[in-house]
Amino acid sequence: MASYSSRRPCAACGTKAMAGSVVGEPMVPGQRVTVLAIDGGGVRGIIPATILAFLEARLQELDGPEARLADYFDYIAGTSTGGLITTMITAPGEDKRPLFKAQDIIGFYMENCPRFFPQKSRLTALMSALRRPRYSGKYLRSMIRSMLGQTRVCDTLTNVIIPTFDVRLLQPIIFSTFEAKSMPQKNALLSDVCISTSAAPTYLPAHYFHTKDADGKEREYNLIDGGVAANNPAMVAMTQIMKKMMVKGKHELYPVKPKDCRKFLVLSIGTGSTSDQGLYTARQCSQWGVVRWLRNNGMAPIIDIFMAASSDLVDIHTAVLFESLHSDGDYLRIQDTSLRGAAATVDVATPENMRTLVGVAERMLVQPASRVNVETGRYEPIPMEGSNADALVRLARELSVERRLRLARSAAAPACSSSSKI
Repeated sequence: MASYSSRRPCAACGTKAMAGSVVGEPMVPGQRVTVLAIDGGGVRGIIPATILAFLEARLQELDGPEARLADYFDYIAGTSTGGLITTMITAPGEDKRPLFKAQDIIGFYMENCPRFFPQKSRLTALMSALRRPRYSGKYLRSMIRSMLGQTRVCDTLTNVIIPTFDVRLLQPIIFSTFEAKSMPQKNALLSDVCISTSAAPTYLPAHYFHTKDADGKEREYNLIDGGVAANNPAMVAMTQIMKKMMVKGKHELYPVKPKDCRKFLVLSIGTGSTSDQGLYTARQCSQWGVVRWLRNNGMAPIIDIFMAASSDLVDIHTAVLFESLHSDGDYLRIQDTSLRGAAATVDVATPENMRTLVGVAERMLVQPASRVNVETGRYEPIPMEGSNADALVRLARELSVERRLRLARSAAAPACSSSSKI
């Protein structure tokens, strides 16, 4: 499902412009702020990986086989498994291009998730959950460190935003390229950030590391999965970008204006949920103690519930924000709310379930483009908007035009180009 709305032709570039632009204040192509946000969800990261592979393929059809997502999005935000995907598509390889094509991420998950989440019997899993995290995380940490090496947050090929949560301070810690470049103590190894945002309580151990600034002053981090604070990182991304706009505004003696907010073009991809399945009832939950809240029929209800709540509330808040700015067409949310059985878990990494998750993503692509109803929290198809695949094809065209105009502007006036990323 997706949040999307109608388009109308743009006289400046011949493409279809985002709906909702305020009359008299049209958005200027080539000056948008493009944002990609990817939810957390463990092995269900296969779902956004499949959808991103579809989008990148469309971009390659427009701009050639070397096109990569990092070339088109000013900011890429990811939590937990979304944080892992974020690093894979933004961390530079030896050729200074992204480590992974989007299509290759699916194979990475297929090959490595069974080692990230080695399958155990239900009884063994329950006993493990009572004493320690269900998985040691050793293979995950080793793989991430090997893959990312000494790459730091400031080295990413486009701006990244990755939420974590500090259990010592009891507050979210957001790592971003913007802050890493101005705050050395937050310019952590990308591997440490990636391990931290993936450390889901009860599943994987918390992660400790420290950083130093040029004067040797240390800062320590005691981090767990960013999903406890922002499983859907879309609003975190928006807040970080607005924070950067405000810093720029103070420097240049002008405040952030509503029309600046209308620059955003946001794609948010979920990892699926069970909200349409009526998975739990109050009668059931009223009988649960600590053990059942932590483990019930192969699920971890308390973790699933607060992560689903976080994702859905962010979607509702973001939809309201864009609607209030008359820019609801600038926000595209793709999510499925009908997962069931093993597909709804975050750690069933069997070949059968992973193939099922690829099928879920393919089904999402052909589903009607939809928008969340802020009253009910449910997604409703938008008449005459086509499928999610249609929406992504339109988005690819806009991203391509946006990038071409920026490149042309930079070539014409590199010293004072307005196409630089905010």
